[in-house]
Amino acid sequence: MFQNFTVTSTPEAGPPRLAKLRQVLKAREFDGFLVPRADAHQGENVAPGDERLAWLTGFTGSAGSCAALLEKAGIFIDGRYRIQVKTQIDLTAFSPVHWPETKVADWLVSNLPDGGVIAFDPMLHSYDEINTLSKTLEPAGITLKRSENLIDQIWLDQPTAPQAKITPYPIEFSGLSSSNKRADIAKILGKNDLDAFVITLPESIAWLLNIRGNDVANTPVALCFAILKADASLDLFVDPVKVSQTLIDHLGPEIQVHSNIDLEAYLHAMAGNIGVDRLTAPIWISDQIVSLVQLEDHARFNMNSTGSQIDNAKRVWFDDPCALPKACKNPTELAGTRFAHLRDAVAMVEFLHWVDETVPNGGISEIDVAKKLENFRRKTNALMDISFETISATGPNGAICHYRVDEDSNRTIENPDLLLVDSGGQYLDGTTDITRTIPIGQPSDDMVRMFTLVLKGMIAISTLRWPEGRAGRDIDAFARATLWQQGFDYDHGTGHGVGAYLGVHEGPAGISKKSGQPLLPGMIMSNEPGYYREGEWGIRIENLLIVSKPNLPALGDREMLGFETITWVPIDRRLIDPKLLNADELVWINTYHKQVLKKIGPLVSGKTLPWLENACQPVAL
Repeated sequence: MFQNFTVTSTPEAGPPRLAKLRQVLKAREFDGFLVPRADAHQGENVAPGDERLAWLTGFTGSAGSCAALLEKAGIFIDGRYRIQVKTQIDLTAFSPVHWPETKVADWLVSNLPDGGVIAFDPMLHSYDEINTLSKTLEPAGITLKRSENLIDQIWLDQPTAPQAKITPYPIEFSGLSSSNKRADIAKILGKNDLDAFVITLPESIAWLLNIRGNDVANTPVALCFAILKADASLDLFVDPVKVSQTLIDHLGPEIQVHSNIDLEAYLHAMAGNIGVDRLTAPIWISDQIVSLVQLEDHARFNMNSTGSQIDNAKRVWFDDPCALPKACKNPTELAGTRFAHLRDAVAMVEFLHWVDETVPNGGISEIDVAKKLENFRRKTNALMDISFETISATGPNGAICHYRVDEDSNRTIENPDLLLVDSGGQYLDGTTDITRTIPIGQPSDDMVRMFTLVLKGMIAISTLRWPEGRAGRDIDAFARATLWQQGFDYDHGTGHGVGAYLGVHEGPAGISKKSGQPLLPGMIMSNEPGYYREGEWGIRIENLLIVSKPNLPALGDREMLGFETITWVPIDRRLIDPKLLNADELVWINTYHKQVLKKIGPLVSGKTLPWLENACQPVAL
């Protein structure tokens, strides 16, 4: 199993660990320490040894942070985790704080009225994050101070860094050679007068070099840093144990491999305009470059090995130049992901058939469901990993947006109830992500009503057209409008970018009120509105879409963008109230199911085909 269900943290462990941290704070004369859910690469998935937030607090969500003070400790979580956090932490030791409604800086000012010193690890925070904090804290007399990681001092059995081998990613899946990609990105650097760019995001490095790794769960990347130069050559900084001769041969002579411990000295020796992403690179990176030109006590770094003066390096803020090219998939990547979704749909349809046959009879748990679904994906003989931990949730667990089932939370699925399953697979040719909500037994009228309202929002996004230049924040409301009209909403984004055998959550675009990146052709986006009733059940429906250029209507006079659906799995008709759908929505759902049957019918087993044929019957008034 790629997924395990072991309980990794308990609320009881938090208070004694917090007490040890406070002992260190007092000894160092600090008033607090910032504990993000992040590693040096700011990735969503982190290695076990970087799970400092979970170790300290018990909270295992994929986003959040803790400000641990001598008297108080706040855990900052967004709308996805406000139910979950209350079940995972000791509420007498840690206080949940709703973010972004309450900013970390504002909370610190309120809880340190007389000022103080807050320590942070410069490898785990970006320049932008620290700069934003400082603007609020400094006028209040609160000082931010760089420090070694204080959690590492008290986490005695902290896991060691991962050492998985890096593997080449074949061009039959990538579509472009690394040399072509590096040449394209080097042109971007040249046009912006940059001599080099420091790449800190492992997914960008994996895409640029056509490599994959196994350092973190569910995302096939290697934890490393790289410096791309304007001549398209590159220096890769990585633990040598991850490097093989096969990798060296794949990378070629224009890429020099160094030990990761050499990065600091290399940065100190650089000259020219050096690009750094202020949003994602650890502030430690820019510290090394700034020290060359702004700190008198580092004047020695302005001398080369012979003692003569060299050109000063200049840090230049610049967005990761790999992010957009990586997000806009090339034709090979798009063809691969379409095929991966057909393969994944077969596994999903076999799974849904099993659910209908088995789960209503009783005795099946959330863990049983997650295991069974992974088994169906494994039967494709192409599954490399799951793309995230399967959300198998029933009853009140379904109302926890990013619920992770474990041995303690595991519920037996009752009849009647709803089962929400959000899952995905990692295949060499693509990454999948799909959510289906399934009625177990007879659903209530309220369940059907809310599911249909969510479906209307999902259809609205699927069929939307918009002028070029519009961003996710411009279209997010289309998914919510029907819910808003009835007084409902959901506390997560409507959609996120998806990689090509990379991260299932990929920037820089998304569909949410915060996403300002224009949607561009070739981007793969999720479409997943939902509704959650705390303490009862949850509903979400999710397909993946490719941003494309649809045919212009006969009377239209402006080019538009739209979406191509690539997920082909039935949406449960038992939860649809056709009286709440308009004519166009009925046409969409019936056309969608007709396409599902056409594409997937010839691929499923003989025993599942009759189930699929029934699931794809037209919805009629």
